[in-house]
This record gives sequence, C-alpha cells and structure tokens, in this order.
Amino acid sequence: MTLGEEIKRVRELKNFSQEELAEQSEVSRQAVSKWETGNIQQRIIESKQKLK
Repeated sequence: MTLGEEIKRVRELKNFSQEELAEQSEVSRQAVSKWETGNIQQRIIESKQKLK
C-alpha cells in the first residue's frame, strides 16, 4: 500500500471528505488530492533529478 492509499483509507475510515481533511491539516483540497494520487511524490522525485 502506498502512502497515498493509506492517507485515503484512513480519511475514508474517519468519514472525512478531502475538503474536511484539508481544513484539519491547514492545506488546500488540491494538496490532499495530490497526496492521495501520489502526484506530489512524483514531483519531488522529478525535482531531485533536476538538481543532479
């Protein structure tokens, strides 16, 4: 299970929407979506590769 899948699983267990989790975490709903889809992890990897 990926980190994003685990975030989504726990969010759903607590019956939170992405918006509710975002409010609790003080981030945007889009950030939560990126966490769950793994897009943010891919961007970090790409950024690291550009720095090499």
